[in-house]
Amino acid sequence: MLDILDLEQIEDDIFRGNSPEDPQQRVFGGQVAGQSLVAAGRTVPVGRQVHSLHAYFIRPGDPLVPIVYTVERVRDGRSFSTRRVSAIQHGKAIFTLSASFQIAEPGPEHMVEMPAAPDPETLPTTRDRFEALFGKKVADEYERRRPFDLRHATPLTYEAAGKPELATRESLVWLKTNDELPDDPLLHVCLMTYASDMTLLDTVLLNHGLAWGDARTIGASLDHAMWFHRPFRADDWLLYAQETPSAGGARGLARGQVFTRTGELVVSVMQEGLIRVRGEQGDLKHPFDA
Repeated sequence: MLDILDLEQIEDDIFRGNSPEDPQQRVFGGQVAGQSLVAAGRTVPVGRQVHSLHAYFIRPGDPLVPIVYTVERVRDGRSFSTRRVSAIQHGKAIFTLSASFQIAEPGPEHMVEMPAAPDPETLPTTRDRFEALFGKKVADEYERRRPFDLRHATPLTYEAAGKPELATRESLVWLKTNDELPDDPLLHVCLMTYASDMTLLDTVLLNHGLAWGDARTIGASLDHAMWFHRPFRADDWLLYAQETPSAGGARGLARGQVFTRTGELVVSVMQEGLIRVRGEQGDLKHPFDA
């Protein structure tokens, strides 16, 4: 994961990134968002940390082709810097991101309380739950593809598919990277940006008893927004509290709040995704066949 986020600099404001060697149909959205934020962050003055980003997913990314990131230096003020990034493949933009960076400043503070959740150590790993559903081979493949340890306190979409009694509009997931990380604050923010796209739209599916592998549900991220409130470490446990306020017009909206284990709200997330349901539900397949 660190290699994926370590972009090659081609020119002052042009970077190149690669995808994992994986038989995927398209680039994972969290990857291109994280790489875009790396590119933006490398062009801002020292001491300015990202406080928000707003992004659109425009075209599917080709995992076999490098992604070129061009950064536009929109503004450098006394306190804030604004950057606009375009991710390009085959001569076309596949993703755009705007990000704002700020110097550290004092001010009034408040935050909502963290929802109650079991301690992560008391929960089974997502890998173990995948093994119970699909077998060891699929579980091992899941673990290989994910640089994060995820512990769900609520059902997986694959567990709730077709079971109305398990439907819920809320999802609670503990997460942290599998390994310790360097101290670079931008790296921790970029990894959380990557992770924020892994489970958020699942909350929409949970509310309707759907799953990506149910042979009738297809979807994709449309846009993504994040606000970074306080410093955090992605290699410490973070609680990702997610909910879905609305779905309609083949789109689902989900929002999330990320808390440290001590209860500090550190990140807020909003995402809208395309959710299309076709035909009858078939046999549940594991996600790598979906």
